[in-house]
Amino acid sequence: MATCKVIRSGEAYQGKQGFTYLTGLTGATAGARAICMTVLTLPHGARARTHLHQGIETAVYVIEGEAEMFHGPRLGERLEAHAGEYIYIPADTAHLVMNRSGAPCTALVAHTAPDDQAGIVLLPELDGIVPST
Repeated sequence: MATCKVIRSGEAYQGKQGFTYLTGLTGATAGARAICMTVLTLPHGARARTHLHQGIETAVYVIEGEAEMFHGPRLGERLEAHAGEYIYIPADTAHLVMNRSGAPCTALVAHTAPDDQAGIVLLPELDGIVPST
């Protein structure tokens, strides 16, 4: 039976999309069935592999710094998020996140799945569309 609990940040791990996360609240750590939360720090120059989360929504809260995201079928749309702002990514939306700000960016990332790596589909054919600099 599920119960309330405190989850401490855990070990760092490499996600399929190329970023390093801290293990957080997941199905494995909390018994969650439809939500997970992890912390992500993007050093300057960090760049994800283009991907989508199949059937899974994503919410991001930028704690510190700023990051940019390209999204849409051919990554034709761009947004920039700063500390204190939220990002919503609908399920099945291709996106590429990067940090070209000159400083680290730390964010809290939540998904509507018990594991943040669930449903990830890498889209290597889109990786070269957006330059790193």
